[in-house]
Amino acid sequence: MATAGSAPAGGDDVARLTDAQRALRAQILATEHWSLLASRSTTQSEVLTRIAIFLTLVSAGVFGLGVLGNATSFRGGFAAVAIGVLLLLSLLGGVTQLRVFATAEEDLAHVLAMNRLRGAYVDLDPGVERYFLMSAADDLAGANRTYFPFASRDRTQMLASSMMLILVVESVLVGLLWGSVVWALTDAAGWAIVVGVVAAVTSFVLWFLRGYRSYRALWRRHVPLRRTTADGRSVRDARE
Repeated sequence: MATAGSAPAGGDDVARLTDAQRALRAQILATEHWSLLASRSTTQSEVLTRIAIFLTLVSAGVFGLGVLGNATSFRGGFAAVAIGVLLLLSLLGGVTQLRVFATAEEDLAHVLAMNRLRGAYVDLDPGVERYFLMSAADDLAGANRTYFPFASRDRTQMLASSMMLILVVESVLVGLLWGSVVWALTDAAGWAIVVGVVAAVTSFVLWFLRGYRSYRALWRRHVPLRRTTADGRSVRDARE
């Protein structure tokens, strides 16, 4: 049974909160907001470090193969060493790609969580929404507005992302690996190029589809509390 001045157990009637309860809720929301900001910053920093380490290893590996190739005239045991190095770099690239995908999902979760908190601020004070540059709705349109407040999302932003950078590098490494294997077994440069290109394109498509399906699955599981209206405002979801 709800006491005087408290919200009913089955809902969230902010209008019935006392001033003290409103102040306490604002404090709790602000604490959670700062926690999410710290978590998002830490996650981004960690994945950028992982990407930098991977690209450094790729640069060192390719440079080392170039030096070794000049020293051995690309004969003898060069093919075995090249395959081993490319295999290691491809495995590291795959692990890095998985972490980049996971980070993208975590970052989206942080954005949706902070959008929800802005929605809670709007519930406490409806007039404050007009001062938010980011969205107070935790639906797809609200997430896009928070990510891109001054422009609509388009393909160029995806192409310029860190995820796409790692995806391209990993696909090239896989293509080089399979091309090197074919070259070592057949000594046919033409077939090695064809197989390498097919392997690179296949790797790119498979990784891209995996990322897209994971992204769509996240939105199928997510149930927004607030949705974006045609004029850009946020309203409580009718199903809440």
